[in-house]
Amino acid sequence: MMSILWLDGLAKRYGILPSEALNRCNTFDLYIMDCAMSFEHYHHQKSTNKNFVPDYTQEELQNMLNLSKGNWQ
Repeated sequence: MMSILWLDGLAKRYGILPSEALNRCNTFDLYIMDCAMSFEHYHHQKSTNKNFVPDYTQEELQNMLNLSKGNWQ
């Protein structure tokens, strides 16, 4: 389902039909679109004063850091 939405987003962004986007676009296009949409979403939440920064505790952040380093606890 997500790939269909990404394909639709690419087609809208470039003003082409989804079938044309499917034939012409590659994973780099999807990566750029994902980054751009995340950036736009962040700024939209920021401008509407929504809680755009997760409220993690120090312990939760430390656990995330440990998991990213492979220190499973």
